[in-house]
Amino acid sequence: MQTLNERFRGCLIGGAIGDAMGWPLEFMRLDDEINRKYGPQGITNLVKGRTNLVEITDDTQMTIFTAEGILRAENRGRNKGIVHIPSMVHRSYLRWLDTQGVGNEVEKDGWIHSIEGLHTRRAPGNTCLDALISGKMGTMEEPLNNSKGCGGVMRTAPIGLVYKKVEAFKLGCESAAITHGHPSGYLSAGALSYIIAAIIEGLDLETAVVQALEECEKYPSNEECSEQIEKAINLAKSDTPDIQAIESLGEGWVGEEALAISIYCALKYQDDFEKAVITAVNHNGDSDSTGAITGNILGAYLGIIGIPQNWVREVELAVELTQLADDLVNTYENSEEWHQKYPGW
Repeated sequence: MQTLNERFRGCLIGGAIGDAMGWPLEFMRLDDEINRKYGPQGITNLVKGRTNLVEITDDTQMTIFTAEGILRAENRGRNKGIVHIPSMVHRSYLRWLDTQGVGNEVEKDGWIHSIEGLHTRRAPGNTCLDALISGKMGTMEEPLNNSKGCGGVMRTAPIGLVYKKVEAFKLGCESAAITHGHPSGYLSAGALSYIIAAIIEGLDLETAVVQALEECEKYPSNEECSEQIEKAINLAKSDTPDIQAIESLGEGWVGEEALAISIYCALKYQDDFEKAVITAVNHNGDSDSTGAITGNILGAYLGIIGIPQNWVREVELAVELTQLADDLVNTYENSEEWHQKYPGW
């Protein structure tokens, strides 16, 4: 039986590992480039980047700031009695924007913004940048755009660690809709948050995914996202070769495809984190995002002890991610140190 700390650490660090493994393959084609460079099995291990680190991307950066927004919201809610969680998450995304060299008037307090390793650009998505630079906060009811890129779903796993299933789905949608206005751009995020929440509640992986699909079907314009989730479930039960199955689900550049590829890989290899993540990144599409989401799901499911320990040690910001995961388990502490780390202004 996994402890909460093991599951939370597994979710955050697992996502970072999948992100880091997939990043070198982003924009590469499987047959022409990936297999030629890494061999017939594709990439099978973490590799160091230009900074001599096993580098994360904007996927993990924004996941970290999602977690910060949640913790600051909890602090505010408990001390001021009222809080709008998506607005707090939006403020944290503005702090992330500042780390990307786009200055704005958001508060620069708290320990997350001070992490030096976050102050570097790792191919941030244009939709996220443009939406945050606009100075407006998108919502499901008043979207900023019609984007369904995977920049919403790839960052919302922490919501499922803290909130119960139905609330997690709604908050996942709301957090993604800050930047991505198409239903598939935010419903995929809601579904991921739900899956993580269900895993934390102790459900088996397939049940978690099926229940997330049922919740997704309650929302308007869910058909595209729901069909992809259902297709992923069925493919995971079939004898279809992995490459063919992933190709039939898409390339992962948009939310519903990234989620579906990740669900397929997690279900197909639910007892083997290494195999699942390797499968999730070796394809023609958005390898870092599908790797990150798969890592989030199976990391939560198997816990940190289910992840190769050399990968845990090697991935960038592993120490900070461990601390953040443990803080998410605690959710709130009434101490001066906590108020400094996660100010609830």
